[in-house]
Amino acid sequence: MRPFAIHVVDDEELIRDSIATAFADTYCIETFPSAETALAAMQASLPDLVLLDIGLPGMDGLQAIEEIHKRHPGLRVVMITAFEEIDTVVRAMRLGAHDYVVKPLQMAGLEATIRNALESVRLQKEVRSLQQQFLQAHIPCFIARSEVIQDVMAFVSQVAQSPDTPILIQGDTGTGKELVASTIHYRSPNFKGPFVTVNCATIPKDLLESELFGYEKGAFSGAIAAGKRGLVEMAAGGTLFLDEVGDLSPRAQAKLLRFLEQGEYYHVGGVRLQTLHTRVISATNQDLDAMIEKGEFRKDLYFRLGVVKVKIPSLNARMDDILPLARHFMVEFGEKFAKAITGFSPAAEKALLSHNWTGNVRELKNVIERGALTAAGPILSPADLGLEAASEPAPSGAMDFPPLPPDGLDLTALTRSMEKYYMEAAMQMAGGNESRAAGLLGLNHHTFRYRRKKILSGDS
Repeated sequence: MRPFAIHVVDDEELIRDSIATAFADTYCIETFPSAETALAAMQASLPDLVLLDIGLPGMDGLQAIEEIHKRHPGLRVVMITAFEEIDTVVRAMRLGAHDYVVKPLQMAGLEATIRNALESVRLQKEVRSLQQQFLQAHIPCFIARSEVIQDVMAFVSQVAQSPDTPILIQGDTGTGKELVASTIHYRSPNFKGPFVTVNCATIPKDLLESELFGYEKGAFSGAIAAGKRGLVEMAAGGTLFLDEVGDLSPRAQAKLLRFLEQGEYYHVGGVRLQTLHTRVISATNQDLDAMIEKGEFRKDLYFRLGVVKVKIPSLNARMDDILPLARHFMVEFGEKFAKAITGFSPAAEKALLSHNWTGNVRELKNVIERGALTAAGPILSPADLGLEAASEPAPSGAMDFPPLPPDGLDLTALTRSMEKYYMEAAMQMAGGNESRAAGLLGLNHHTFRYRRKKILSGDS
């Protein structure tokens, strides 16, 4: 294991040399006379700890710690200050300094401060390592080749860092909303806690409140004599995922809103206030705005559930993911059915790309499962998948081209006209979806968009 790296930022050469000499055998020490030089060095190699003087020329220590935390959130900083600058230290601590030491420096005291700061760094690294193990063990494969879904997953990784901010996931049926919710959970500070999934559409509305918040004994006819813990309580310290949240009853909506705002709720039939902390992620394929207009969903709850909104694109909008996803499912079901399935025929690949995936990833998975189960050989055909083979273009020699006029023609203009015609025809066939239109013409999304924009603008 490599030794911890420490950057010492102080304009006094004697202090820099003293610290470097005292700890050179224990840590990797680099020294800098100014905040500007230290920040430049951090772009190439980030230290584990920064010892930062407050009274620096140019950018002072307070400005520097703000810039450090803006560029490198979570980096530990210990301030170095003169005794008379103690009020300034308080400001530095409010800006996120981990600790401070006072000049003249006592090396024994400085060593203890460094050791304590680096212990918190070590623990943070252990947590990240453990979190990565959880990620590998728990998160199903999420194929993200297309730029549109890569952007979504980058945003998901960012918003997951909060332990309790409510997140609303929106998307059509079968797009993978639960998979995204589990990704958020296992990338969040709550990853060691439970991930509890509730499909609100499958629980009768008159029982949904008691299932979510639990109930006391004798709360209603048919209740378990000893009472019951609610799903909210089971998710304590972790994540509660409310799928199909639009199906919540009005009473359950009211209780959920109070829980989101205050972390408080009552068991059904109970009088004792319950408190706990958990992250709430919700999902729906319903139009909640329309439900609000009809009075079927609380507007205040919608805003609280959707502090952060994540929109999952349809599979038709992420054409670059279709074949990678299909191959992933092919391997999965090949192993499940103990079959040596090695790939798709060219016709099957074209059929997969030209199909209109109204059921999204779930439909694709079902199609590949059928193919893997019924296939007689190692290569899946359109028939195995239950898809029609995409029509092949006629050979060039068979097309009925007009004869070349005696005075010639403008081939460039003709080519541009044909390209424009087929691009617009593909857009119409694809219902305005650029990714799907690109697939119909055998182009990737970015090439299609570039060429279409160029043609529509009239550029040659």
